[in-house]
Amino acid sequence: MAKRAAPEVNAGSMADIAFLLLIFFLVTTTIEVDSGINRKLPPMEESDEDVVIKQKNIFTVLLNGKDQLLVEDELMELKDLRAAAKEFLDNGGDGSCSYCKGKKDPKSSDNPDKAIISLKNERETTYKTYIAVQNELVAAYNELRDRRAQELYRKSFTEMQANYKDVNWPGNKDKLKEKIDQIKLEYPQKLSEVQ
Repeated sequence: MAKRAAPEVNAGSMADIAFLLLIFFLVTTTIEVDSGINRKLPPMEESDEDVVIKQKNIFTVLLNGKDQLLVEDELMELKDLRAAAKEFLDNGGDGSCSYCKGKKDPKSSDNPDKAIISLKNERETTYKTYIAVQNELVAAYNELRDRRAQELYRKSFTEMQANYKDVNWPGNKDKLKEKIDQIKLEYPQKLSEVQ
């Protein structure tokens, strides 16, 4: 009796089908991209010396799990945070700041260059409140920088930054960058975040 050969399966189009399925899944699948807070961290400094920071130069902002704000050991509403931060940053307590317009309280920050804002929150804090607090603190820096830019150059700091980023701006970008850097040196943003 003769043996029969098993029929062959035509697999010629299988590769085409697999390729089409692969293309389908690549085109229809979206890859989630984590979004976060865009914050430029200061460069790491290699120093063997311990840095001594006076307690009066630290503005402590605590945010608890119930979204309550404790600023310098006192309860505060979010709407009052920006003014309190500006008052702290612009104090000029040691008299070394010639452009500061604060109360010159010796119990508060010495100079905007030495002032540090410490933001600490609990894990239960809502993301919305955390971002709102951060926005208020950054807005305090921006308002002080805007005021200083108006005094020196009769333009707001945000307008100067927009001009620097604009490729069609007709002015000298090097001089503009120097002006922006000068204002950033006078009011450096020192926001320490601890969780």
